[in-house]
Amino acid sequence: MATNANRVKTTNDLELKDRLVAVNRVTKVTKGGRTFSFSAMVVVGNEDGIVGWGLGKAGEVTAAIAKGTEAAKKNLIRVPVLNGTIPHEQLARFAGASVFIKPATQGTGVVAGGAMRAVLESVGITDVLAKSKGSSNPHNLVKATILALSELRDARMVAQNRGVSLTTVFNG
Repeated sequence: MATNANRVKTTNDLELKDRLVAVNRVTKVTKGGRTFSFSAMVVVGNEDGIVGWGLGKAGEVTAAIAKGTEAAKKNLIRVPVLNGTIPHEQLARFAGASVFIKPATQGTGVVAGGAMRAVLESVGITDVLAKSKGSSNPHNLVKATILALSELRDARMVAQNRGVSLTTVFNG
């Protein structure tokens, strides 16, 4: 999903805020009857370019959220955020969900739907235009949005990958 260059190594010094995206009650049918448990999808981020998602499953909602938060802290990526928006347009697809994110001018706000909004706000993006097509399943939307964010590159990253100076990237 995310490249190793974008992975965040440690979470000790980060102040991460968690957002609950979805809670589902799941049922397991046994010969003794039905057993209910809960799954919770959680997005964490420091609102300064770092975001991750996690899925937790437990018999109680609070325990599922706690497990999801811990799983999200193990799955963090770094995203380039420039003046509250993203450096360029990006399209990504995960399973049946397609997402398109586009930079916006200052003051536009986060124009995105539920699951995508949680991810974009957790990263710290304040101005962006986003569109989801296909599946509206929150699990797939979150994964597609994280995939799109992980593929973003700013000018400094492009220069470093090409092995040239920053001025060469802009001047051709």
